[in-house]
Amino acid sequence: MKFLDEYRDPEIARRIFGEIAKVTTRDWVIMEICGGQTHSIVRNGIDQLLPDKIELVHGPGCPVCVTPLEMIEKSIALARREEVILTSFGDMLRVPGKHHDLLSVKSEGGDVRMVYSPLEALDLARKNPAKRVVFFAVGFETTTPHTAMAVWQAHREGLGNFHLLVSHVLVPPAIESLVSSPHNRVNGYLLAGHVCAVTGWRQYEPICERHNLPMAVTGFEPVDLLDGILSVVRQLESGKATVDNCYPRIVTRDGNPAAQRLVDKIYGVCDRKWRGIGNIPSSGLILRDEFKQFDAECIFDLAGTEVDEPPECISGLVLQGLKKPFECPEFGRKCTPATPLGATMVSSEGACAAYYAYHRFSNQLPTSSATEDKQ
Repeated sequence: MKFLDEYRDPEIARRIFGEIAKVTTRDWVIMEICGGQTHSIVRNGIDQLLPDKIELVHGPGCPVCVTPLEMIEKSIALARREEVILTSFGDMLRVPGKHHDLLSVKSEGGDVRMVYSPLEALDLARKNPAKRVVFFAVGFETTTPHTAMAVWQAHREGLGNFHLLVSHVLVPPAIESLVSSPHNRVNGYLLAGHVCAVTGWRQYEPICERHNLPMAVTGFEPVDLLDGILSVVRQLESGKATVDNCYPRIVTRDGNPAAQRLVDKIYGVCDRKWRGIGNIPSSGLILRDEFKQFDAECIFDLAGTEVDEPPECISGLVLQGLKKPFECPEFGRKCTPATPLGATMVSSEGACAAYYAYHRFSNQLPTSSATEDKQ
């Protein structure tokens, strides 16, 4: 494909691998912060072709994975209400709550519908004035302009039967929390290109300076990711730290100001719990007071829900880069895509799902027989 094949070119990738090997002299741990990048890394075997001194670990970059269990339970409670049409992206339908998921509620008669955009949910509200249509709004800064636009349009039209169950989260506070943890072992970060396309990278610069933490904005193709890894390794080896944009065809330093203005108009910042990690200050978004009529938690009085995580699930450690999926005793046994214990196994961006899909049941390269079985 034009403008894409060159970012998958094996000769270019081989040259970058060689350059990474040449400049690496010490052990380094690098975290990619996006689940889409995790899948590309595992699918293409990038982590296994890097020098032994470089370890890639997987961060909390899957929005479905970090949506707290309490929010899943709230969405299930809403879906069981006769007057509600609960809409969501497809990934959320199979994320396990305490005892059920949204798909099982749908099978029991709940009106649960998969949509590809919050504007589809808005259209459902127009066509079903006797129902309350709730969109389960999850995601990082990439998806917040879409939900903000849906709220703004509902506000302009006076649609009183459209609501959001908001679970949006922000990347920079999560990185700050991980870096400040006493368990932190990460030396540098690969930043998500689609997030930075909206936000730019200015907000990462203070974190970089405060912690002398090298960062690189990267895309999702193999050459994109290798460019980012090379940038971070060069910074680490030189003892310098900056935010390097390795995705200039998409990302600028200021991002998309129009999208940022819309998000700021609709949302304010709040503390937010991340599944498996805990509360991270100023890491979430909440509808501003003038748009509270669209807030499902307020309208349906959903406050006070508390749920414990399954004790056998280590997804929180995976999301913090402290464990690899195959280090979980239940990985591929009790926990599979058909019977997930946590969201990291069922989400299309989850690290556990990536490791399962590409036969990463250890830190060794997959055997030829395993590859043949997959085919």
